[in-house]
Parts: sequence; C-alpha cells; structure tokens
Amino acid sequence: MIPNKIVTIFISIVLTAGAVYLVILSWNAVKEHNYIGVSAEQRHSIAITGEGKVVGVPDIAKVQLGYNVEKKTVADAQKNNTEKMNALVKKLKNDFKIDSKDIQTTNYNISPMYDWFDGKQKLRGYQVSQNLSVKIRYLERVSQILEEAGNAGLNQVGGLYFEIDDPEKLKQEAREKALKQAKEKAEALAKVAEVKLGRIISFSESAPQSYPIYREYGLMKADGVGGESAPAVEAGSADITVMVAVEYEIL
Repeated sequence: MIPNKIVTIFISIVLTAGAVYLVILSWNAVKEHNYIGVSAEQRHSIAITGEGKVVGVPDIAKVQLGYNVEKKTVADAQKNNTEKMNALVKKLKNDFKIDSKDIQTTNYNISPMYDWFDGKQKLRGYQVSQNLSVKIRYLERVSQILEEAGNAGLNQVGGLYFEIDDPEKLKQEAREKALKQAKEKAEALAKVAEVKLGRIISFSESAPQSYPIYREYGLMKADGVGGESAPAVEAGSADITVMVAVEYEIL
C-alpha cells in the first residue's frame, strides 16, 4: 500500500507542475500578443548632423588632343592624320614619359565632305579626325604638352581639367572632421537638456559629388596651330566634403 501511495503523490506533483508550466506559457503568450509592434525597450536618443570639409590640390590633369584633316581621298587623309597623331603619341611617351595606359583614343572618324552647286552636292573630299584623351601625372609638364600640341600642328586641343586621382584619403579626413563636429553639437545639446550622452547607435554619411576643375584652353586654325610659347596653366584647388548623421543614445 505504501508504494502505491508514493506513486500517487509523485503523479500528483508532476500534474501540478505541468499545470503551472502551462499557465506560465499562456501568460507569456498573452503578454507577447499585447506588445506586438512595440519595441521591447524604448530607447531615448539625440540625432545630430555634422559636416567636414577638406581642401585638396589636384594632382593629375586631363586634356583632349586631336587632329582634323581633309584630303581628296580617304587614303591620303588617313595617311596624313596617322602620321601626325602617331608622331605626337611617340613624343608624349618618349619626351614626357607618359605611360601607354594614360593615353586613350576617344574618337576616330572618316566623313565625306561635299560642296553644293546649283542645288546639287558634289564630293569635295574626305575628312579624317582622331582624338586622344591624355592623363598627365606631372602637372609641371601640362604647359609644355600644350605647347607641343601647337608645335605639332594639332587643330583640336581642349577639355583641359584637373582632378584628384585618389580622393579617399581626403574623404577620410573630412569624415573625421564631420564626426567631431557632430559630437561637439550633440554634447552641447545634451548639456542644455541636462542629459548624458551614451554610445552611437546609428550612423550614416553622404559625400556630395566632386567635379573636376576645368580650365578653358582651345586651339583652332585652318592650317594647324602654331606654338612657340607655353601657356600658363594653374591647377587650383578642390573641396572634399562629407556629411554625417549620427544618433547618440541618452543615458
């Protein structure tokens, strides 16, 4: 009889514990339902913005160099154009130490040219044009290259602009300035509100697109361009700006 009594008591304890466990689960389910869509912890914060700006000096220049020629036949026009442009490319590589990867052909075009007589067109000849985009990594050579383009008889020279080849280092410096400004503004606001700043809980940044610095320079003559003097060319400066939005936890 005693063993049966012990078993009965054990079963009663297990059933009671199971019932209590089910009650707890049900209660938790009700609580979770009541808080659907509500964050478990309501955090108070301060959102602030900051701006960092760094002035950089361009370290590369780019310029468009080209030559237009018109002859009676396509073959003659191509021959003249090819000789002129190939001689220029050779000089850029040998005399100015410009790497092949920094010289790119951007245009090569052959067009028939016509004259009009009594409402009728008559073939006059063919025009061949070729343009190169040249990246100049030694800015002290820009003026010399422009002068050489004139001496070589090119009649399409322009599109000169300056830019920073690798702006990431300057962007990082601007980013740090922006974060410092945001922190100073947040601390000043927290002092007025008599609260204490905690850790950063969100951060985002944006950098307005920087544009190259253009310099007007063009050469155009019917029979080519004479050089003889190097133009004065200045690279100027460029602004690198980073905007940040920072959210600080309030303790």
